[in-house]
Amino acid sequence: MGRDLDDIDRSVLYLLQKNARNTTAQEMADTIGVSASTVRNRINQLESDGIIKGYHPEINYEKANLPLKVTFIITVPPTEIGEYSERIRQTKGVIDIREMITGRRNLYVDVVATNSPELTQITDAMHSLGVEIESSELVRRRRVQPFNHFFLQGIKDESAHQLSREITDEE
Repeated sequence: MGRDLDDIDRSVLYLLQKNARNTTAQEMADTIGVSASTVRNRINQLESDGIIKGYHPEINYEKANLPLKVTFIITVPPTEIGEYSERIRQTKGVIDIREMITGRRNLYVDVVATNSPELTQITDAMHSLGVEIESSELVRRRRVQPFNHFFLQGIKDESAHQLSREITDEE
């Protein structure tokens, strides 16, 4: 079970989700209204508690010459979902796997490819693992924003909602 977060923790998480790479502890402290050492201590604690698991770049795959992004919806035996997930993860081109609770359509696998033949190779590799691909969806765009429960302390709901919209619009 996780721990309860206070306003400072939520504010730190919000600002890290907004722009972790280009925001200093001092800038976050100024925004939140605490000291930079408090921000650094909170980040260290959130990391050691496993709440922050890492910092990952958001990649524009199309600009990286990987214009095809496809989500495969797959069915595997529910009792073996972890094993299948790990085997699928080893497939070239797989960038994300989400394990679902339901019995059918229980793996969502995102892949990237440069062209249709490469996408066919990825599909063939997954079929060779014995999975049932229920459907595949070509992804046009993905938009993310900070979770709205993480907010800057002292900001009312409407202001936080406006900030979330601004983050999305900056993409």
